[in-house]
Order: sequence, then C-alpha cells, then structure tokens
Amino acid sequence: MTKQPFLPIILGSDENAYGDVRLFHEVYHVRPLILCQRLLIPTMHSRLFDYRTFDGFDSDAVFVPTLLSVLREMGERYEKLIVIACSDYYANLMSRHYDEFEGRIANRFPSVELLEQFETKDKFYALCERFGMPYPATVVCEAEKRFSILGTLPFSFPIVVKPENSNAREYLHLSFEGKKKVYFLNDPEEFYKVMHALDRAGYRGKLIIQEYIEGGDSAMRVVNSFSDNEGKVRASCLGQPLLEEYAPYTLGNYAAIITRYEPRVYSEVQSFLEKIGYVGFSNFDMKYDARRDRYVLFEINPRLGRSSFFVRAAGINMMKELVESTVEGNCHDTVYGDKVAMWSNVPLGILRRYLKDPILKKEMKALSGSCLYTLYHKKDRSLKRLYRITRFYLSHYKNYKKYYFDK
Repeated sequence: MTKQPFLPIILGSDENAYGDVRLFHEVYHVRPLILCQRLLIPTMHSRLFDYRTFDGFDSDAVFVPTLLSVLREMGERYEKLIVIACSDYYANLMSRHYDEFEGRIANRFPSVELLEQFETKDKFYALCERFGMPYPATVVCEAEKRFSILGTLPFSFPIVVKPENSNAREYLHLSFEGKKKVYFLNDPEEFYKVMHALDRAGYRGKLIIQEYIEGGDSAMRVVNSFSDNEGKVRASCLGQPLLEEYAPYTLGNYAAIITRYEPRVYSEVQSFLEKIGYVGFSNFDMKYDARRDRYVLFEINPRLGRSSFFVRAAGINMMKELVESTVEGNCHDTVYGDKVAMWSNVPLGILRRYLKDPILKKEMKALSGSCLYTLYHKKDRSLKRLYRITRFYLSHYKNYKKYYFDK
C-alpha cells in the first residue's frame, strides 16, 4: 500500500483546533485527525476532519498509550505524522512524554526543562531578566500566605490575581460562584472575598499577584510565532486586541484583533526565542506600559493561541509553515505579519457598542467588510453547523450585557 505524504494530528477541539483544520484544508486539502475528550461547539458538525474521543485523554495514564497507539496505526498509512497541541495541558503532555513518541512525529516540542520555566512565574521572570525581556512586578503566593500577603506586596491596588500556570488543571476542574479565569481587584475587601471563595472551593495551588498595568484591552499585544526543529523562527505575527471577553470562564481571551507590524517587538521576540532554543508554536501575551514606554511580557504559552486565526487575516498560514519545515524541508527567511487586517470572535455589533477608542472604532468599521471569523467557513456550512455556530456567536450579546466592565 502506497503511503500518503503526511497526516496532521490535532489535540483538542476548541476554536484553535478548528482554525488549524481550516489552515490545513486551505493549502493541502487533507483531513486532519482530531483527538480529544469530546467535541466542543467550535468543531461540532464539521465535514473537514476525522476525530476520535477518549475519556480522560488529558491524563498521563490515558494520553500516552492512546496517542502511541494512534501513531503506530497511522504510521502504517502516512510517511510523516505531525502533532499540534491546542491547549497548555496537551502541550505539557507532549513535552513531558516526547521521548516516548520520538521517531514517530516529524515536529518537535519544547523540552520539559524549558517548559517548566514557563509554568512558574518566578522561574519565567528569571528567564526574562536573563535575556532582557521586560515584565510586570509579580509575586508568587503560596496557599498558606494568602491572607497575610497584602502587607508585603511591592505595589499597590489595583492588582491582578490568577492561578499559577502549574496549577491550571487543578483550578480548571473547580466549580464555585464567582469563579473567573483572571481577577481584577481594586481593594483589600475584594481581595479577601476572592481568597475566601478559593478556600471554600478547596483550591490549594499557588496564585500569581501582579501590578496592574494601566490601559484598556487595546493596550494589549499578542504575538504568535513558529520556530522550526532547529530553533529558527520561521514566522511571527503581532496583533492589537480591540476588545477582550468578559464572561468568567473566558475573561481575558481576545474577542477581536487588528494585525500590526511592529519591528521592535518582532525583533525582541525572535531574539528571545532563538536564544533560549525554543521549538514549535508559541503565543506571547504582552501589554504596553505607557509609564515606561515599553511592552511588558505576561506569559508565553507553548502553543498557538485560541485567537490564533488572526494570523491568517495578516496573510500567514502557520500550518503551511509547519508542513514546509517538517515535511517538505523547505527553508526561507522569517516571515512577519505586515498587513493590517481584522479577526473577530464576536459579532460586529459587540465591537460597535463596547469599543471605546474613537480612532480604533473608525479603523474597525473600515476593516469590518473583510473581517475574518475562525468558525464561519464557506466550505463547511451544514445547516446543523451554521445553526450551532450562529447561536455561539450571538450568545456574546448576553455575556457582554451581564459581565462587561470598563477597565
């Protein structure tokens, strides 16, 4: 039996996963294989991929033997297999167990040693300090110090509080009233209210407490990059968020992005990634600090972001970069996003209502006719899918009405 050239195996079923499916289909007309615990709304009723679901797929005990079995099976039918992780925990699992899959996968993942420096803020910001990447003042708070930490903070309110990345899975599975992905707190009363809620819910992991960098959603910047197996940055794209999401479980996710060309940021990001020997996809969250005229780095995620389809709006196909590098062996100079375009994950009516900056609002209106949406795809519009996705997008009206606040 003649083998096919390659098969993309996508871990996860969110917007990121569906965007990756679209990118592969656009250039190679190949049907990726999605592996996940269950299909989420973004990937339901799609005609563009095959999928398999596995209970407990995000646990080591299930993930390793399951993926290894799939790799063995598909290795009989395809010359090369490439694996794309669409969440932090899948990326973490791939890095920790890569040695068990090595030789069966064409692309590489960051070493577990490097990933561990990303997961804990004290180690991550030590890395930033070493390589000259600015970052916000940050304190890592152990569970037993939650109620005494305020008196020792080197900055004042307002503050930002969120679970430490290494405890993300523990926090994800908790359910309690007032739960948020990120907490913006204005005074001690709000702080202690959140601490008591975490205690009652049984969360004993570390917390990240940071100074609040002034500025609304549009002061943020996001950079998605791809580094090949030798650590060379092949593609990088920067976006300016127009608006973020505000529902508790998605707070801080980007709702709409305009792509920008900022050479200084591209240079800093590329230099940093290549110096630390990074491989694979990366997602930088940054914010402009007007007081010091610089961008400060919040975190690096070892995968493309949930909003990563904004890169396609700028004319770059990240999956094409991956295939050219790992399957075809093609080399070229680094590609940077230099086209102004818009991507959105919410209806334009949301942007017209909640976007405050008059200059950005004018630009948004000018770009709205060519705005790109991850989940609306003209080649994948069954009635069931169209109905489900339309309801998903329209639900944002209710969420913003209930949860929006002006930062």
